Amino acid sequence: MDLFFRSWNALQNAVKSLEDEQWLIPSGCTGWLVQDLVFHLVIDAQDILITLATPTEAEPTHTAAQYWELGTDLPTGMNEDGLFTRRAAVAYGTTAWLAHHLDDLAQAAGRAAKLADPASRVETRDYVMTVADYFETYVVEATLHHLDLVMHLSGVDGPDAECLAETRKTVEAALGSPLPPSLDDRTALLVATGRRAATEDEKAALGALAEQLPIVLG
Repeated sequence: MDLFFRSWNALQNAVKSLEDEQWLIPSGCTGWLVQDLVFHLVIDAQDILITLATPTEAEPTHTAAQYWELGTDLPTGMNEDGLFTRRAAVAYGTTAWLAHHLDDLAQAAGRAAKLADPASRVETRDYVMTVADYFETYVVEATLHHLDLVMHLSGVDGPDAECLAETRKTVEAALGSPLPPSLDDRTALLVATGRRAATEDEKAALGALAEQLPIVLG
């Protein structure tokens, strides 16, 4: 839970630090500008609130490690969800309203998380998970999207080092193999998830593992 709060708060602070022109710079999510990614974070905050308001007494069906569905098709931003996100971000008319909406929901999600019992169980996308496991998945979600947010920006702080390390463990678990120690956590995550192409040196370090990349966590 501590890493969730660190990742979630760091992401909110990064959004708050954006300058006007930075909202229209491409993000690390293909096809999305920074403003589109910020609207996606609005949906993430809503998901947290909805999930915490959906308690259950059923036995857990998934752990944090089992939550992710793995794919190999990199997103283009042109599918139905991607296009909706882009239209919705523009519909605000001003990034100030979008920033205000995210701030309201993200803070509410953080307050709800503090009140939640980590051992209690919730339902999300037809899974039953403990609250602790659910928020472990959001360390990954927040950290990867924080990398997306700052991909082409300068002067905006990136993710917390421990959150990067924890997210790397999740990606390595999904791969079933550790990523080379010569790749720092940020580089390993960007390359493994297809957020940027590996250099020749990085491909050499990855060896046969390069053939399994990239993976998409959905």
